[in-house]
Amino acid sequence: MKILWFLALLVVVLALALIIAGQMGLLAGKAPSRLGVTDGRLKPPSSTPNSVSSQASLYPDHPQQAYATIAPLTFKGDGEAAIKELAQVLTLLPRTVIVTQNADYLYAQSTTALLKFTDDVEFWLDKPNNVIQARSSSRLGRKDLGVNRARVEAIRAAFAEVNSKTPDLLQK
Repeated sequence: MKILWFLALLVVVLALALIIAGQMGLLAGKAPSRLGVTDGRLKPPSSTPNSVSSQASLYPDHPQQAYATIAPLTFKGDGEAAIKELAQVLTLLPRTVIVTQNADYLYAQSTTALLKFTDDVEFWLDKPNNVIQARSSSRLGRKDLGVNRARVEAIRAAFAEVNSKTPDLLQK
């Protein structure tokens, strides 16, 4: 019985240490290199199941292609206006900060509530295909428990709602 109590206490202490480490920013990870668009491509998906990309099909031999594949965002109207609308959506997301915003590209960082893990989220206006390509990736860990996919799908839903409004209303 004493061993069970000891193990339970040990688990609690380790959990608290993990939470404290997260709150101190020790689990944020480092921003990846090569973010942005190169030759019409966002960075490839991660080699472990902790990212999603609407351009995963561009990497047919990638070990996580099936896991990472997600549809790009569609929009109505002008693409550069759509990027601005998408930026408005991102500013409304909790614990999300836009780091880079250009006429055709957005880069944001999203942080989890408890452990303060940071994920990198990118969007690129793919004018030739008339879509917005998306990529969301965890900095740390081998798995993301579906968090990046859920984030992009939530952004997609909110963006679709904003983008469906008439352009005249958004200009005012």
